Amino acid sequence: MSAYRLRKWALTHKHSYGRDIPSQRISDLMGSIDEASKMNFFRRQAKRRAEKEYLAFDTTSISSYSELIKLAKYGKNKEGNHLPQVNLALLYGEVSRLPVYFRKLTGNTADVSLIRNLMLDIDFLDMKKLSFVMGRGFYSEKNINDLMKHHYKFLIGIRCGLKIARKHLDEIRGEKMISWENYHDDVGLYAMSFTDEWDYREEQPRTGKCICDKRRVYVHIYFNDQRCTDERLSFARYLTCLQDELKSGRKTDGHMKDYDKYFIVTETPKRGLHIVPKGDAIRERQRDFGYFVLLTNGIKNPVEAIKLYRVRDLIEKAFANLKERLDMRRMSVSFSENFEGKLFVQFLALIYLSYIKKQMDEKGLYKKYTMQTLLDDLDIIELYQQPGRAHHLSEITKKQIALYDAMGVPFPK
Repeated sequence: MSAYRLRKWALTHKHSYGRDIPSQRISDLMGSIDEASKMNFFRRQAKRRAEKEYLAFDTTSISSYSELIKLAKYGKNKEGNHLPQVNLALLYGEVSRLPVYFRKLTGNTADVSLIRNLMLDIDFLDMKKLSFVMGRGFYSEKNINDLMKHHYKFLIGIRCGLKIARKHLDEIRGEKMISWENYHDDVGLYAMSFTDEWDYREEQPRTGKCICDKRRVYVHIYFNDQRCTDERLSFARYLTCLQDELKSGRKTDGHMKDYDKYFIVTETPKRGLHIVPKGDAIRERQRDFGYFVLLTNGIKNPVEAIKLYRVRDLIEKAFANLKERLDMRRMSVSFSENFEGKLFVQFLALIYLSYIKKQMDEKGLYKKYTMQTLLDDLDIIELYQQPGRAHHLSEITKKQIALYDAMGVPFPK
């Protein structure tokens, strides 16, 4: 709920404060949430997660107009906003389908640099036997070594051009990969898997001695026909755009490298401008269209791996809930203390939203309701209070009791 709507909501709902909450009081409450209390909550929350579940890890950016929030920096904005931003990293349970932990970051922090600090956070939260699902933006040799050092299981997307992926992909590209026996109808993909060895390296902090070892990993390679078609069409349109810009003389700064990469451009007084595509470079780019690769040290089966990797969609929906339903696309607070308090309150709200969505999915309630219509049906229960007398509720219908039961919550009496 946006803060500006709170006054109207407070007038029509029973809540612990008992009266209208002015904006200054809201700011005071946000600023009063200290770091020790948040960490205590995270530790308790972490103990409730499923012991064997994978945790999806991803980041998003939140724009801010305030110059007083220390973490707000200009960085690579995932939504194209040209504003200072704060990055938010979130851990999300694959089985519980609930957020477990969040970390705020400066707006210019790159994804690839986050894993080391995540390891420190998890040690502090006393979370053990963890497994992570991460997008390919988090891949680096250092990050994989750090995950292995802590004996964590991981499933991570990697680029097709990496050596560990390329050596297998070059063997199977084309008919060997795209054959019926490699097609898995339940995920709609062609898939092949390989067992490989990771060159593990760990530098001991005291002596500086480097420990080198071989660790087993699995490389899962997938091909998607529709993705291949879409990527070819998108690339063809991009090449046409580059060619048109070269012909018109209106070059774009962001395209300068690609003009040279994909075209030979010559100009003479007699023949004028002559543009020739570099066929080898274009074919090199196209040969990996439709393919993508996952690297893991814990999942042998490629179908199981891709189903788990798709759990990352949950975290994308969680970010969407934060930004749209919970009004966090741009932070309207001015000070760091209020910002951090609001961020924590929004995280609590996200837990509730995620739980409601999980229950609605499991109970098949989306056939009859949206989340908003379900909440509206429960919101019409009235409380009557007369001075000097006990309160009583309006009639609660069987349908409302069934909704409380589906949510796993005792209905009010």
